[in-house]
Amino acid sequence: MTKVAVLDDWQGVARASADWSKLQARADVVFFSDAFGNESAAAAALTPFDIILSMRERTPLPGTLINQLPQLKFLGITGARNLSLDLAACTARGVLVSYTTSPPNDDSAKNATAELALALLLSAARSVPVADAGLRAGRFQQGVPVGMTLAGKTLGVVGLGTLGAKMARYGRALEMKVLAWSPNLTEETASASGAERVTKEALLSRSDAVSLHVVLSPRSRGMIGAADLALMKPGAILINTSRGPLVDEPALIEAVTAGRIIAGLDVFDEEPLPPTHPLRSLPNTVLTPHLGYCVAETWRQFYPQSVENALAFLDGKPVRVMNPELLSAAAGGA
Repeated sequence: MTKVAVLDDWQGVARASADWSKLQARADVVFFSDAFGNESAAAAALTPFDIILSMRERTPLPGTLINQLPQLKFLGITGARNLSLDLAACTARGVLVSYTTSPPNDDSAKNATAELALALLLSAARSVPVADAGLRAGRFQQGVPVGMTLAGKTLGVVGLGTLGAKMARYGRALEMKVLAWSPNLTEETASASGAERVTKEALLSRSDAVSLHVVLSPRSRGMIGAADLALMKPGAILINTSRGPLVDEPALIEAVTAGRIIAGLDVFDEEPLPPTHPLRSLPNTVLTPHLGYCVAETWRQFYPQSVENALAFLDGKPVRVMNPELLSAAAGGA
């Protein structure tokens, strides 16, 4: 019987987010709720599976892993892009890959991530996690840092694409002045979002809060380094809901440990964040476990389409294919 692996269901939402019955009638479907410790563990667990349905970039899918899975014939990814996937290795092995799409005019995941960035900003500005923990421990205001009002302050937005533009609008709604920078940002784009285009140095030195909304790439990796963090105002807030490696992690830990800045983080260099990671014990932080896109609306897009992709493959009529050259080769062979 065909074996299907559903990876990284960390919140335990997969079963309730789609109708799996048609797929379960034709295959043995196994849900994995925990992350694999390393590539060797992933290979050992996934060796028997013909179909893998992955979740974003939670389990990396490099060629070294793909080549250790002799039964693998079909891989489903969520979203149209996965930086951890070696598509060429899949194609070379004859593994068909399909992706999921969003309905037209549905920005649920993008809205969710921007809203979480706002939540981190507000929580960091008013020390909400510390206040909550203290109240539950029997204290009242004791030990809660004095917060700051955001109205009248300056928000710096790094990356003014869809998410950054939303964050800029949230800043304006809070009566903040908004600055923006990215390598290719134009005056027109900044003005359309109600932001002032400035240099990166000016943004970091003038902002009371900085929010990152940049796609991770070789060019953007480490774009906020130790020298950049040193430019930030004492007590300024750094929000990252994009990707951990945008920021030099050791430099960030040093700046937070020294009490120079406050960090609101949803993303990390290594995910899940290891239990002994220093960020877990640092003050001046608000941490969430990569929840940006993790809302019910997103799950209702990802999981039903993942089921559809698997069934279409089993029917010999694959859809949303990322390596269509395999279809052409199969047709030519026929």
